[in-house]
Amino acid sequence: MDAAFTAEQDEIRRTLHELMDKRCGPDDVKAAVATPAGYDPALWTALGSDLGLPGLALPETYGGVGCGTTELALACEESGRALAPSPLLATAALAAPLVLALGSEGQRAELLPRIATGALTATLAVPGEGLATALGLTGDNGGDWSGGGRAGGIQARPADGGDDGNGWRLYGQADQVLDGHSAGLLVVAAHTGGFARSRTLLFLVHGDGDGVVRTRRTALDETRPRARIELRDTPAELLGSGDSDEVAAALAVTGDAAATVLAAEAVGAAGRALERTVEHVRQREQFGRPIGSFQAVKHRLADVYVQVQAARSAAYYAAWAAGAEGGGRAGGLALAQALEALRTAASEAVQLHGGIGFTWEHDAHLYLKRATGDELLFGPVHLLRARAAESAELFARQEVTV
Repeated sequence: MDAAFTAEQDEIRRTLHELMDKRCGPDDVKAAVATPAGYDPALWTALGSDLGLPGLALPETYGGVGCGTTELALACEESGRALAPSPLLATAALAAPLVLALGSEGQRAELLPRIATGALTATLAVPGEGLATALGLTGDNGGDWSGGGRAGGIQARPADGGDDGNGWRLYGQADQVLDGHSAGLLVVAAHTGGFARSRTLLFLVHGDGDGVVRTRRTALDETRPRARIELRDTPAELLGSGDSDEVAAALAVTGDAAATVLAAEAVGAAGRALERTVEHVRQREQFGRPIGSFQAVKHRLADVYVQVQAARSAAYYAAWAAGAEGGGRAGGLALAQALEALRTAASEAVQLHGGIGFTWEHDAHLYLKRATGDELLFGPVHLLRARAAESAELFARQEVTV
């Protein structure tokens, strides 16, 4: 593994760092989350049409930049540092890879160039709270998490009684859809086949299509807008060939890459929370001296620094592994370490900022909510680690011959 970044990768980081410092300060974040979209459209235009960030990991054939998971992770580390609210994660890390992996040539040619420029935002909609399971991060995604049996979850049936993929109808509900209230395209996981041919497939649904009811929900972390999606006999187009095994495999690969991007994003947020805390303890005085000069405070911040750097190394390794042949899948494990580091850094930020750290006016609570919200949506940490250990057969039972 070569730990050094290329000149192009360093330029991506520098450009995003400068843009976020200029356009996405704390006041900008609070103003953006209060809008109906939940993000700043002008900033999204800069990220999309100007910089091509949503297409960073898409092939040039479909209007993308032709880079990989590493570049997208580095970009998201900078957006995470600013806690920037945007549909980048849902569009570029969840929906676009599935369209690329499973879509027909016509579907790719129609959707991916618009996604690459930010003209079309997209997201992945799964029923209930099963996003982490669907992505294979906390359990096997080969089950009936999309709504097995005759009811529950999201159900799909052929519109004309056939099964040719040209016309489907969906009905059901997804309660925790990232950026679901504003996405132009929904990649919906639905159950079909009843008991005889029970399977989970993916479908393409227009965000404002017939029978789609979208409601933005109150979220713990307002920088991660979520929505409830209700599908009422909604027209849908099958994504892919209808092979449930291919769908499960594509979701697992997408999940690992998304976990890597999320890990880098969490590391960026944790690093910034630590920076702001260090700045504060250098200025805040108690008993006639800066509180940062006290040994106890130094030790606490040193522990946070080590944890953040370890999480950053894990995220970078996962990004390298995602693009290396035979590199394996380390995204889930990196995400667990990054979320833990962010939670620690945010908790220490609240504590060491003292009274102001507990107020709504200060920004410390935003980092704590990001850590908690991401763990609720993509974790929890102990299940991420358990799944990683299971996938690696770390505790596989060995037969002993006597």
